[in-house]
Amino acid sequence: MTPSRPSNPLISLTWTDHVTGRQGFLVVDRLVRGVASGGLRMRPGCTLDEVTGLARGMTMKEALHFDADDATARYVPLGGAKGGIDCDPRDPSAYGVLVRYLRAMRPYIEQCWTTGEDLGLTQDTVDRAAAEAGLVSTVQAVHPLLDDEREARQRLADAFAVEVDGIGLDALAGGCGVAESVLTALDRAGVGYEGTRVSLQGLGTMGGATARFLSRAGLRIVAVADIKGTIAHPDGLDVEALLAARDAYGTVDRAALRPGDRELPGDAWLSADADVLVPAAVSYSVTAANQAGITARWIVEAANMPVLPEAEELLSSRGIAVLPDVVVNSGTNAWWWWTLFGDIGPDADEAFAHTRRAMRALVGSMLERAEADGTTPRAAAHAMAADRLPVIAQRYGWYR
Repeated sequence: MTPSRPSNPLISLTWTDHVTGRQGFLVVDRLVRGVASGGLRMRPGCTLDEVTGLARGMTMKEALHFDADDATARYVPLGGAKGGIDCDPRDPSAYGVLVRYLRAMRPYIEQCWTTGEDLGLTQDTVDRAAAEAGLVSTVQAVHPLLDDEREARQRLADAFAVEVDGIGLDALAGGCGVAESVLTALDRAGVGYEGTRVSLQGLGTMGGATARFLSRAGLRIVAVADIKGTIAHPDGLDVEALLAARDAYGTVDRAALRPGDRELPGDAWLSADADVLVPAAVSYSVTAANQAGITARWIVEAANMPVLPEAEELLSSRGIAVLPDVVVNSGTNAWWWWTLFGDIGPDADEAFAHTRRAMRALVGSMLERAEADGTTPRAAAHAMAADRLPVIAQRYGWYR
C-alpha cells in the first residue's frame, strides 16, 4: 500500500530564547529515508504558519527534482523542512540568538534536518554559528546516506570555495536556476532576450545572482528594489556596479549610482515598465491590493511565497503568469545535493550546465502541463509533485 500524505507536518515546534524571549520555529513536513531538507531564515515577524508553508514547499521542491527513470542519479530527493527565527538579522543580539537556536535544534540537525542559509542569513554565518553550537555540519543528518562521507564533504567545501567574478558559486547556483526559468518562459512564448525588461525586488544572494545571469543573457534590468527603495533606469541599470556596491544584506550604496539612475519609493519595482517581475526578497510582497499596478507579463518567484493566493488569482484573470517558487528557486537546494552526492563536481561550468538542463526541463514540463490542463503554472507544479510523492514514499520509505 502506498503511504498517504499527511495533512499535518510530522514535526512542528516553537522555541523561545531564554535570553531575549525571541521565538524560533522548526517544521519537518516529510521525511524520505529519515531525512528532510530546508533552509533557516531569520527575519522580524517570522511565524510558525510561515515556516509551515515553507516546509511544505520544500517537500514539493524535492519531489519535483525526482526522476523515477534516471538510474544514474546519485541524489535521491529528501523530505521537506524549514526553520525560522523571529529576529532582525541586523540586531546586535541576532548572532547569539542564532547560536542558541542551533544548540536547541541540535538533536534534529544531527538526526533528520539538513539546513543552510535562507532569507536574512548567509551560509558563512550559519556555518560559524553551527560550529559554535557544537555541530559537525548543518547537513550532517544526510551523511549516513553518502557513499563516501569524507569525499562528499570535501567536494561540497571545494564548491563553496569557488568564485566567479567575485561571487561565490553557492550564491550563483540559485540565480542561474531563476534566470533559466525566465529564459524558458520567454523561449516558449517566442520572446527574444535582447531588450526584454526586468524588475527585481532584492539584490541579495538570489536576486543579485539572477540579475547577473539575466543581464548577461541580454535582458535589461530596469529596476531593483532594496530596503532603501527602488533604483531604476529605463535604459537599464549597471548590474555589475550595483553588485559591487551592495552590502552583506543586499543594500546598495547610493554613491555608486550613475547620474541617470533614479531613486524611487520601495514599492515602485512592482509598477515598473517591465516584461518580467522577479520578487527575490521577502514573502507576501505581492498582495491583492498592490497587484493592480503590475503590468508585467510574467512574475517569476525567486523568493519563497512572495505572491499571496488572492493576488495570484487576480493576476491570472488579467493574463499575468506566475511561475511558482517551488520550481523557480529550487535550483539552490538541488545544487547542494547534486554536489554533495556527486552528480556534479566543484566546478562552476559543470554546475551551471547541470542547473540549466534540469531547470529548463522542469520549467518546460510545468508550462506544458499547465497548458494541457488549462490551469496555472503553480497548479501544474503541485500536480507534478503530487504524482511523484507517492512513488518516492513507496520506493524509499519515510524513516529507513
